[in-house]
Amino acid sequence: MIVLGIETSCDETGVALYDSDAGLLAHALFSQVEIHAEYGGVVPEIASRDHVRKLLPLINQCLKKAGLTRHDIDAVAYTAGPGLIGALLVGTAAGRSIAMALGVPGLAVNHMEGHLLAPMLETEQPVVPFVALLVSGGHSMLVEVRAIGEYQILGETLDDSAGEAFDKTAKLLGLGYPGGPALAKLAEQGDAERFSFPRPMTDRPGLEFSFSGLKTHTRNLWLKSDKDSKTQADIAAGFQQAVVDTMLIKCRRAMQHTRAQQLVIAGGVGANLSLRQTLQKAGEKYGWKVTYPRLEFCTDNGAMIAFAGCQRLMAGQHTGPALQAFPRWPIDQLPPIGAGGS
Repeated sequence: MIVLGIETSCDETGVALYDSDAGLLAHALFSQVEIHAEYGGVVPEIASRDHVRKLLPLINQCLKKAGLTRHDIDAVAYTAGPGLIGALLVGTAAGRSIAMALGVPGLAVNHMEGHLLAPMLETEQPVVPFVALLVSGGHSMLVEVRAIGEYQILGETLDDSAGEAFDKTAKLLGLGYPGGPALAKLAEQGDAERFSFPRPMTDRPGLEFSFSGLKTHTRNLWLKSDKDSKTQADIAAGFQQAVVDTMLIKCRRAMQHTRAQQLVIAGGVGANLSLRQTLQKAGEKYGWKVTYPRLEFCTDNGAMIAFAGCQRLMAGQHTGPALQAFPRWPIDQLPPIGAGGS
């Protein structure tokens, strides 16, 4: 089965072609970072309009790269949530229209399930059951994966996600947009031990996250400082280390709670080098196997949607003709694989 995957949940237009037998055939991505940089963040209406402009050319690009025509497509998978409603509707409308025009099944895919399964695009795939740390721009959560399609949320953020905290702190420090990568780069030059930072919600039981207090603490430090470049780098380093340490503590608790032997890191913040290195070392120390996708599959992309969609389409699931998008769509509400049409 050859599946066309479409991702338009936020500010990146992603397209991919995935073959259930041969694997990933082609993928293409257009990032709107430069477009939104002028505004210091994503402007939903601009994002939606740019998806309209870029989506069909990217589909044609993927078909050409794979040496296929549209008539070789056996099914279409498209992100229907969670995300920006306008952006989601662009991909949903395109996905449903293409599926209907070709007379093939279409499937609405959960964006977070796409991230969760992205490591399975690699040659060495994680083996279920495992625990996943899902950290993206809008989400931070720990998920127990008992099987593909069978998920239990162990803990999630009560306020800002890690990605939001990174972006907002970067803006506070005057680092521009996108803030997360800029802050991580600056942190490499800083002394993480110069200032004291809290590790939020690690002094009590549980697997929930909260980063709003850490963000406020960082703001107060910066406002009271001399705001020189050395202080800027040291605060960035201290903030990042606090986030990473918090993630490590929560991951260790989750691994102990579930007795899992494998930890998967996925989502845009999963590209953070400090986070990867820290969890990798923890895995070596505590006996976990730590897995993550290559960097290009950490951020939003069409390949993860094509793969996730393919798993459900192969099990006979499909979505009806109604155009539906979901700004909020909890991953633990998804039907199990093999549950039939949705």
